Amino acid sequence: MSSPNTPENDRTPFAAMGLSDAVMTALTDVGYETPSPIQEATIGPLLAGRDVLGQAQTGTGKTAAFALPILSTMRFGKDAGKEPRALVLAPTRELAIQVAEAFQRYASHMPGFHVLPIYGGQGYGPQLAALKRGVDVVVGTPGRVIDHLKRGTLKLDSLEWLVLDEADEMLRMGFIDDVEWVFENTPPERQVALFSATMPGAIRRIAKTHL
Repeated sequence: MSSPNTPENDRTPFAAMGLSDAVMTALTDVGYETPSPIQEATIGPLLAGRDVLGQAQTGTGKTAAFALPILSTMRFGKDAGKEPRALVLAPTRELAIQVAEAFQRYASHMPGFHVLPIYGGQGYGPQLAALKRGVDVVVGTPGRVIDHLKRGTLKLDSLEWLVLDEADEMLRMGFIDDVEWVFENTPPERQVALFSATMPGAIRRIAKTHL
């Protein structure tokens, strides 16, 4: 893993990382040229199909660290099916919305791409309608994700990616059993990315079991 202190001009530019053309165009639109340390350390392994455990604080660019490789490798369009290929678990509604907005921004040159944030406190109607139409990426809080899975309104048979964002915050908020349940109810061959600002024992156990 690269050092957080790597000078910016010594880092690999996004253009040399193997990201898709559509993603690169979106990065040009938002003015990104050089990855942050967490992005440089994780994008390559994720593109190569490896599971990743990343230690990163909020505000270090970790959303792009997992969103860019997911968008670069995911199939879109009619042949991709209606079921989500990526699920991102986030501890709060605010983070779920923020991550979904980031996916939308990085997928701005991917016609037909759909991302859906799902969280408690929001009516089921709009979520059910969107899931029925078909989504590529679901970003949700654990409780609401489990609700949909148990109702049969969210199906993960086609899941290729599972991301756990701010894992230590999930632990602090008492969601760790829910997180374990979701892991156990996803296809075993899915690729996993786990990000946490700190690495308490419970998070290390999840990483050891599921990565």
